[in-house]
Amino acid sequence: MIRMTKMTDYAIILMTECARHPERLTHTARDLAEGSQIPLPTVGKILKLLAKKGLLLSQRGVKGGYRLSRRPASITVAEIIIAMEGPIALTECNTEIPGKCELERRCSVHSNWQRINDAVRGALEMITLEEMTRGLPAPLVTIGSHRYTLKQPHCM
Repeated sequence: MIRMTKMTDYAIILMTECARHPERLTHTARDLAEGSQIPLPTVGKILKLLAKKGLLLSQRGVKGGYRLSRRPASITVAEIIIAMEGPIALTECNTEIPGKCELERRCSVHSNWQRINDAVRGALEMITLEEMTRGLPAPLVTIGSHRYTLKQPHCM
């Protein structure tokens, strides 16, 4: 199973919260924690990391807080994932670090995994924060001659 960490999921939620309220010049960690229901210490940690990676700008002082470094339409979900997790790679051989997989040179499916990895990364690069504020249109991606649509989650 391919999974992102909970921290990356939270980072996407927090960045989307910032994009959802463009009228605010800055967003405090406390406001974002209340709006997202994510614990304040976790929010603070994520915001600092996103600022360090250049996706948020931080401002100190009485009117301080965080704001997006660019317009929501120019920040992608892929950028947030990369900031939190590192390169998007479904298998060890698809990282940017050659030689991580001992079978890399003689693997018969390496090029296929590269194609799959590129499709996933490409889909994530097409989804912007602006789109995240209002939901995604279906179909989400086309791979080869196949179109993949979003399935609505079943809430219990």
